[in-house]
Amino acid sequence: MTLSIDREPDTVLSPKLKLKQIVQSLPKSVFVKDNNQAWLMVIKTIVAVTLGMAAIAVAPWYLLPLAWVFTGTAMTGCFVIGHDCAHRSFSTSRKVNDLVGHLFMLTLIYPFHGWRYGHNHHHKHTNKMDVDNAWQPWRPEDYKAAPTWLQVFYQAMRGRLWWLASLPHWALVHFNWRKFPAGKTRDDVKFSALVVIIVAAVMFPVMIGTVGIWGFVKFWLLPWLVYHFWMSTFTIVHHTAADIPFTPEGEWNEAIAQLSGTVHCDYPRWVEFLCHDINVHVPHHISTAIPSYRLRQAHAIIKANWGEYIKERKFTWEMMKDITDKCHLYEQNEFYQTFREFDAKDN
Repeated sequence: MTLSIDREPDTVLSPKLKLKQIVQSLPKSVFVKDNNQAWLMVIKTIVAVTLGMAAIAVAPWYLLPLAWVFTGTAMTGCFVIGHDCAHRSFSTSRKVNDLVGHLFMLTLIYPFHGWRYGHNHHHKHTNKMDVDNAWQPWRPEDYKAAPTWLQVFYQAMRGRLWWLASLPHWALVHFNWRKFPAGKTRDDVKFSALVVIIVAAVMFPVMIGTVGIWGFVKFWLLPWLVYHFWMSTFTIVHHTAADIPFTPEGEWNEAIAQLSGTVHCDYPRWVEFLCHDINVHVPHHISTAIPSYRLRQAHAIIKANWGEYIKERKFTWEMMKDITDKCHLYEQNEFYQTFREFDAKDN
């Protein structure tokens, strides 16, 4: 079902637009949690990861890369299930959300609450300059003031090594409970971080002792790095393009940022299947209450009503080259400036 609304196309994205106006254009059915569909996601991911591990076990050496890519992509489904739990869109029970979220994030060595609180901050401040915490671009003056080693690191993460960018983010952000407000929030983050640390401290030595170092690399580390490829790729594409602004806090509009600052990207169908449509991303930013299995339905309705303001892309290496060649440093008037342009101006 598609709901239509009466509006003036040339004025709808005025600063007076409220996010609730877009939410109200969606039928209640897209917010309904369905236990059968939620647990079907779980079964699909468990089966896919199991098949991937079996393929790694029996594949000849020349087919291992394909098995790693499949298994790492299937493991990304674990993240999406944890993602729904973090947004409380997996189950109506908070306890179920927390338990399932911890278990599936644990497979990726992610602290559930540390990621949950940080990610909710991103949703609350999407593309708000100096506040958003997801792929926040540096200003030219901040880049210039940084030490050389940090400039080189930033160049790599914004360039051809973008696919590794989620690794330092994982290591430096989600385990640091001291940066979260004291009280329940910090206690939650500390609990999740300690659970992950303790499990990893037991699991990794047992795994190495059982299948050896190569077995650890083959069955866990390399699929995990494939997962990080997708994590880095999905997240940079979600809100990064030469025509998508990061807006100063005083000028930021929540509705505009969520609707026009969020990219819908079509990936190969097998990726979408294993990753539970996480890249149907515009409705997720309109409301995090929409379960992942209803994102396509919600997207069709949003597109019918607000389609001229939605950014849609198709995943290609050319698209990634365009992002990593152009979207480096941020100036409000010019949007993105390349490292080469910065060097030319600075000299």
